[in-house]
Amino acid sequence: MKYLIAFLFLVMDSTSLTAQVYQPTWSSLDSRPIPGWFEDAKFGIFIHWGVYSVPAYRPLENGLYASYSEWYYAKVLDNEKNGGKAFHKKNYGKDFEYRDFAPLFKAELWQPDAWAKMFKDAGAQYVVLTSKHHDGFCLWPTKSPYKKNWNAMDIGPKRDLVGELTTAVRGQGLKMGLYYSIIEWESSKTHRSETGYYVPLRMVEKYKIPESEYVDKHLLPQLKELVNNYKPSLLFSDGGEWDGSEEYLKTKEFLSWLYSESPIKSEVVVNDRFAKGMPGNHGDYYSSEYSDAKITKYHPWEESRGIGGSYGFNRAENLENYSTSKHLIIELIDIVSRGGNLLLNVGPAADGTIPVIMQERLSDIGKWLKVNGEAIYGTRKSVVPAQESYGQKLYFTQKGKIIYAIFAQWPNTAMTMNLKDIGTISKVSLVGVDKQVKWSYNKDELVITLPECSINELPSFYAWAIRIETK
Repeated sequence: MKYLIAFLFLVMDSTSLTAQVYQPTWSSLDSRPIPGWFEDAKFGIFIHWGVYSVPAYRPLENGLYASYSEWYYAKVLDNEKNGGKAFHKKNYGKDFEYRDFAPLFKAELWQPDAWAKMFKDAGAQYVVLTSKHHDGFCLWPTKSPYKKNWNAMDIGPKRDLVGELTTAVRGQGLKMGLYYSIIEWESSKTHRSETGYYVPLRMVEKYKIPESEYVDKHLLPQLKELVNNYKPSLLFSDGGEWDGSEEYLKTKEFLSWLYSESPIKSEVVVNDRFAKGMPGNHGDYYSSEYSDAKITKYHPWEESRGIGGSYGFNRAENLENYSTSKHLIIELIDIVSRGGNLLLNVGPAADGTIPVIMQERLSDIGKWLKVNGEAIYGTRKSVVPAQESYGQKLYFTQKGKIIYAIFAQWPNTAMTMNLKDIGTISKVSLVGVDKQVKWSYNKDELVITLPECSINELPSFYAWAIRIETK
């Protein structure tokens, strides 16, 4: 009898956990524990792909610095200051609307399975696709009455891009996430720049969704459509933090449903950009891009960035605008050592191909992670802070009683590390190498002499990891 009672209590406890109801208040929503997969994953792939991939252009700032080409509608098409208006008129004609790009977004060479395998080989653990950017074009056959002939099933590819990639990504054993823009340039009630609307006012008036209908008849139904149809493990919201109040957008009500009733309630994670006032305050994780936000308190977080200076493919970029493989690997190491994830973006061309330079960067990262992944995946911010040793920076991650010291310059002499309060060290080794590492530990100072390795014996390039096992 006592075993039956114990079993019933166990079942009741398990049911109460899965049936947790989160109220539409920040105190309740913020109490939800983040699903563990996100902090273990560490590395994901972002994909900016849409109608903006057809012009794939934004002029370089000062002739040097690339910026977001996915903002073509807002920052190029009607922009006289940066020469965008003249560029658009010359190449497409003065009467060519942004929506006229849609039939040219064909994805004729797209192979979702090849994409998914590429991301898997790159060492990514999750993928996030822009299901709808600020231009409002949807990559899935949405039922929103405001998106007829402005979605990938009705025009352009005439395919369910979200659905096909979701299937391919999950087929590789990766988590699938979706980016969704809370605002739309043509339809949002706000979104003005210093000189007026970001996009031509005539376009806003032509395609505008009534403010009174935007949230209840478009925004919330689309979000629930994505959740119910594709069951993403992650929702990356964007734009709401600029000028959309949580009351108008009904943010807390949506998150209450998402966490309590939706089919992904136990797995989904969301960022902090659903509404104004959320960044750095609410959300399963905080998000920054190109290091635009400083995380000052412990909370799961994620840095997103492009391989170049743009998220969407920008034909104006040159080699110097792209980060090297070494730079990206060191950035991944640095972010993970500070407790974050890296969401690295690729910007495919309109035909569905990923530029070769981006493929190469992903391949290099994947080769590095294949050797050194144990120092990245499943780790947490170490009790040991980053430090300098003979002119080079050492980064630290931690997994239980194992501490990893990661460095990007092979030393010519012994490395010295300050490892205060870590306990007793039992073993020190170089990840991926069987050769013995000489070490001594005295008064919190660990001195390591690495074995001699020829270039053919090095386990990886760009950076290396030392495994420090403690008792």
